[in-house]
Amino acid sequence: MNDRQETLLQQLQERAAEFVSLNSNRTSLITVTRAEMSDKNEKVTFYVSVFPEDAEGPAIGFLMRKRGECKQYIKEKSRIQRVPHVEFKIDDGEKNRQKVDELLSDK
Repeated sequence: MNDRQETLLQQLQERAAEFVSLNSNRTSLITVTRAEMSDKNEKVTFYVSVFPEDAEGPAIGFLMRKRGECKQYIKEKSRIQRVPHVEFKIDDGEKNRQKVDELLSDK
C-alpha cells in the first residue's frame, strides 16, 4: 500500500469514528479499530470493538443500518472525490488480543 492509499484509509477511519461517536446512543462503547479497503477502492470495511461484549449484536445492527448516512457524512466532511461503499464488522483480531492479554495477566 502506498502513502496515498494509507492517508486515504486513515482519513476514512477518522471520519467513520467521528460519525459513530456522534450517532451512537451511548449504551455501549463502539470504537473503530481499523479499516481495510478493497483492491479497487470500491469498498471500505471498518472493524469495530464494542463494550460491553453482549452489546455487539445491537451495535453492528445499528452500524449497518446507518452505513449510508456514514458514507454521506464522510463525503461531506472530507475532500474525498468518490467515497467507497461502507461496511462494518466486529474486529475479532482485537477480541483475540484482549483474550491473550487477559491470559497473560493471570499468570
